[in-house]
Amino acid sequence: MTDTATDLITEGTTELLVFLPKTSSKGPSIRGKVPFYNPSMELNRDISILVNQWLLNTCTKHIHILDGLAASGIRGLRLAHELSGDFEVTINDWSEQSFALIQQNIQRFSLPNVSVFQRDLGCLLKERRFHSIDIDPFGSPVYFFDDAVQSVYNKGIIACTATDTAALCGVFPRVCYRRYAAWPLHGPSMHEIGLRILLGSLCRETAQYDRGIDPLLCYATDHYIRLYVRITNGKQAADASMAQYRSIPAKDVPLTKDNNKSVGPLWMGNIQNKAVLQAIRSLVSTKQFNTRNMLLPLLFSLEDEAEAPPFFYTTNDLSSLLKASPPSMALLFERLRRKGFFVSRTHCTPTGFKTDAPLDVITEVFKR
Repeated sequence: MTDTATDLITEGTTELLVFLPKTSSKGPSIRGKVPFYNPSMELNRDISILVNQWLLNTCTKHIHILDGLAASGIRGLRLAHELSGDFEVTINDWSEQSFALIQQNIQRFSLPNVSVFQRDLGCLLKERRFHSIDIDPFGSPVYFFDDAVQSVYNKGIIACTATDTAALCGVFPRVCYRRYAAWPLHGPSMHEIGLRILLGSLCRETAQYDRGIDPLLCYATDHYIRLYVRITNGKQAADASMAQYRSIPAKDVPLTKDNNKSVGPLWMGNIQNKAVLQAIRSLVSTKQFNTRNMLLPLLFSLEDEAEAPPFFYTTNDLSSLLKASPPSMALLFERLRRKGFFVSRTHCTPTGFKTDAPLDVITEVFKR
């Protein structure tokens, strides 16, 4: 680590000692020996603060939170420093460098509610139970699902990040099939399909233990997919979840060119919980976030599409298909709503919209 810069940074209200990379990155960090701090994932970590604060606010018991693959440790340290309530945080990473850096920051803060481990995550999950488990690996989190599902308490939360978007979004479909036992689809809705494949994988793993899933807040970017899912005990919960897990014909995905393919199996239920999103959004004003200008629009967008049907259209693709200039999004929404159809934006792309209107109606209002 002698060839890297060491610096103090402030994220939220937490000041931390970190190792800064020599070049900036827009997405998740690249695997390496040094636990670099990645500022582009600050929004990701801010949402972690909000979701765990919501959990603390709605639970009367002592909460145990795990940052399972901590790297620089910034997520777990921020949780320990910025959350309020009755809780403790366990921060874990197998890396000797990460372990040393996290310990150094804990000593600086004198945080009594934090413990740090240098363990294999699977072994740690087998030995202990948690109310909130965060899995943020390099690549796919699927390898940790089995242990996480058994470790999390009833009504607890599993949060995970997947950075293998090339597989989940259909650039490498066979990799996706090997990893998730599901076929992706490369096209306009590929990020949402990838998100639903990841949810489906967690659903299937959870159901084996007679448990069900309730997606609370899920979103996809070009660089990663992020899930926050509540786990509920019971055969009924498992059966209800599995009823939302299935394959679909590609023709059911808007603007798909290859209609002969099968997509999935994937999660076809809601990917957001509107009531939880509203509660989480109300907490933003109680926290000090540098990303507020990005965070609030994202939360509003997720809330807007919480009850929307799966998948979406984009005005760019419709314009190309119909050989027509697109109307403004506001005008398009107004026309569809006048006809009695649901319509909302999607967080996946600024030119995308979700609706239950059939294509012939969309064509009519688009070309008017």
